Amino acid sequence: MVVKTDKRTSMGLSQITAGAITPDQLIPYVKAVSGLESRMFGNCVGHYCEGQIVLIGYPIGKPLDKNALDTAVAEALQMKGLQHITVLCAEKPSQTPENASVSEDAYWSLPLPLAPYKQKLRNMLARAKRDITIEESGAESYGQEQEAIVNDFCSRRKLEPGMIHIFHQLKKYLAESPNARLFSARTKDGKAVAFAIGDYSSFNTAFYMFACRLPSAPPGTADALLEAVAKGGEERGHGQLNLGLAVNDGIGFFKKKWGAERFLPCYEYGWDVQPEKKGWLARLLGA
Repeated sequence: MVVKTDKRTSMGLSQITAGAITPDQLIPYVKAVSGLESRMFGNCVGHYCEGQIVLIGYPIGKPLDKNALDTAVAEALQMKGLQHITVLCAEKPSQTPENASVSEDAYWSLPLPLAPYKQKLRNMLARAKRDITIEESGAESYGQEQEAIVNDFCSRRKLEPGMIHIFHQLKKYLAESPNARLFSARTKDGKAVAFAIGDYSSFNTAFYMFACRLPSAPPGTADALLEAVAKGGEERGHGQLNLGLAVNDGIGFFKKKWGAERFLPCYEYGWDVQPEKKGWLARLLGA
């Protein structure tokens, strides 16, 4: 795939991260965990490698702008050597063929500052804070304890190889993104039993990126970590906390318990890009 990086792309990528409302718009994160290169297509960012593009179809400043989405898709489809395109977006691009694959989810968010907690949640947090302390740090604190938690987490869940790979790139992610922070939950004896990562690279949206815990983590540990990430966003002046996709009923229930709401549809369309068929004369001449 032939790609030219220009000044517009460099400036646009900085704007994408600064205005990010979805995790895939955080360029340092994407580069660290996937190794993909990124460039602008219209007012959207795309990540590419070996004939494939993942286009994040939420235009800068206007994530629901259908015309801007179509413009970005059209530009992406002009890439030389393109074999497959995946588009993450709020609605169906006009260029989507009938045989495209599609899946549907939504991003959930909490407004910041956090609203007063319900009594049950207050009780859960109070119980957790009797048993654990939470430390905020950077990549320098991510070590064998966190890797052990990741290994246990991945072994107990049916995760795709690509997702397992991402979980093993978290130290690199923290190192390459200075505005991503590690929140480690430790029991009173100093043992790390869980952690979460908060990303504050965007001006208005904070991100609850990853959370892992051991089965031995005290009840309420996950809630205490979410609160710590959210408080980090409050302190930095963010207006909302993106909690990611629902993924499954269990994760969806956890987000609803905190009062989270769907704030952005996420459709994933994918299709193979067929090369234009040549006429008989072009084939004869080898053109």
